[in-house]
Amino acid sequence: MAKPSIALALGSGAARGWAHIGVIDALLEAGIKPDIVCGTSMGALVGSVYASGRLEALRDWAMGADWRSVAAMVDVGLLGGGLVDGVHIVKWLTSMGLPENIEDLKLPFTAVATDISTGREIWLQSGPLATAVRASIGMPGVFSPTKIDGRWLSDGGLVNPVPVSVCRAMGADFIIAVNLNEDLLGRRLVIEPNVRPDEAEQAGEAAKPEGILALIASIPASVREQMSSLNFFGAGSSAPGYFDVLTNAIDIMQDHITRSRLAGEPPHAMVAPRVAEIGLMDFHRAAESIAAGRAAVEQILPVIEVKLNGRSRL
Repeated sequence: MAKPSIALALGSGAARGWAHIGVIDALLEAGIKPDIVCGTSMGALVGSVYASGRLEALRDWAMGADWRSVAAMVDVGLLGGGLVDGVHIVKWLTSMGLPENIEDLKLPFTAVATDISTGREIWLQSGPLATAVRASIGMPGVFSPTKIDGRWLSDGGLVNPVPVSVCRAMGADFIIAVNLNEDLLGRRLVIEPNVRPDEAEQAGEAAKPEGILALIASIPASVREQMSSLNFFGAGSSAPGYFDVLTNAIDIMQDHITRSRLAGEPPHAMVAPRVAEIGLMDFHRAAESIAAGRAAVEQILPVIEVKLNGRSRL
């Protein structure tokens, strides 16, 4: 009996994407080893590291990450189409020991990005690995776009947040999708007037996670003053700040696109880690995200095993 080829479709979700590490760990411990990996945005980052055999190094880095380590990768470039250029991120990926090109990975891999001129979905399956991942994680409004083969590419989550279709096109027999965009909507953007001052202060701090604080700290003081006057951060204001609006707009967009794409392209098994309370920039909360990924796999593992056994008998 031929073993079915198993593909992982790792979805977008910024800092929530650390959950992918827990998902992969739990699957491997259960004896389920993916043969194909496709990723969008943070899913592309984690997927590329797994496909290179360096997941343990990424897990160690993520578990020890704080705002200082995040700040080390922030290179502000307000004139480049985003707040962050991403040059340091490419260097960091290279330092992880990843191969130079996608073709050199141990597993077939695709990173999904978006052509911001045409809106086309772009599948990056060859060429420089770090550059492909950088393009896929290019969150609009935060990261500047990446130029590859004459096209300006941005976050793949704009068009295909959970790349099930890519896995199917790559010949997978059984697709396990990881959706990080469940139950994201409904958060309170503005602190209500009847909230006590001490609660308001705590909520203001919660709205500025370490990842954002790291980004702020790296911006020149003169620029920070201008950003503050434009209500970038929302603290103490009756209106939502820039990052409040941006992250919630991205959540809304990805929620709707994810539902639409998965309705037409369902996977064989869906893993949905409970990471709605982890903000897009909460990169310091890797332990929680990874644990959520593990828990989600453990919940659906019996279903995956039954379906895989059925496929093996075909």
